[in-house]
Amino acid sequence: MKAMILAAGYGTRLKPLTNRLPKALVKIAGTTLLEIVISKLIKIGVSEIIINTHHFAEMMQQFLIEKKYFGIRIEISYEPTILGTGGGLKKALYFFDDEEPFILHNVDVISDIDLLEMIRYHKHNSALSTLAIQNRDTTRYLLFDSTNQLCGRRDVVSNKAELVKKPENAPQMVAFNGIHVLSPNIFKFMENEGFFSIIDTYLICAARGEKIMGFFMEDQYWKDVGKLPDLKAVERDIQKGKIIIQ
Repeated sequence: MKAMILAAGYGTRLKPLTNRLPKALVKIAGTTLLEIVISKLIKIGVSEIIINTHHFAEMMQQFLIEKKYFGIRIEISYEPTILGTGGGLKKALYFFDDEEPFILHNVDVISDIDLLEMIRYHKHNSALSTLAIQNRDTTRYLLFDSTNQLCGRRDVVSNKAELVKKPENAPQMVAFNGIHVLSPNIFKFMENEGFFSIIDTYLICAARGEKIMGFFMEDQYWKDVGKLPDLKAVERDIQKGKIIIQ
């Protein structure tokens, strides 16, 4: 099984920690964010991982060398200019050559999501992509119909909504949790070049009738640790036994 970890960002919301190291090497309870995600992927059978890098890329490479690449195949996709979630994945197209579903995971997401169940759900629905979603507050909602298929998005800040296909009933407004399972066929729909969001591709696919499914993780632990207060909150949750990272 293959996976990609998105780790090219500057981590500006984690300053001053990211003034001298990449976000992926920030530690929680003594373990780097990158190692937490890699360990989680290895536990479910992932044996090949590609990681996109930009900010302090050489430190990421050195870290992997010191860890002996965790005993699996790990490649780096260096981005001289940050390409975003869509552009970064498109640059790594060559890596996903086995026609099997793969995982795309943000490096700054901590969760106890059942990835194997998510993969089963993805295959059962013959989806092009499956997104981990949750009912929680956010400024950028995704809209799903009654069959859990993506049909649009809504930006709270700009108060703009976009429907790419009309649902039978009022759509569900949910938050996206930064974890995906994708079919390699997704690359056929990546029409943009340079920097772009994978969400833009998903909306194009949904408008064309492709299945972009939502996988609810209501009772599972999830935190985005892109901000210092959230990083500290997860450390407290680890101490309380609410989440196990190893």
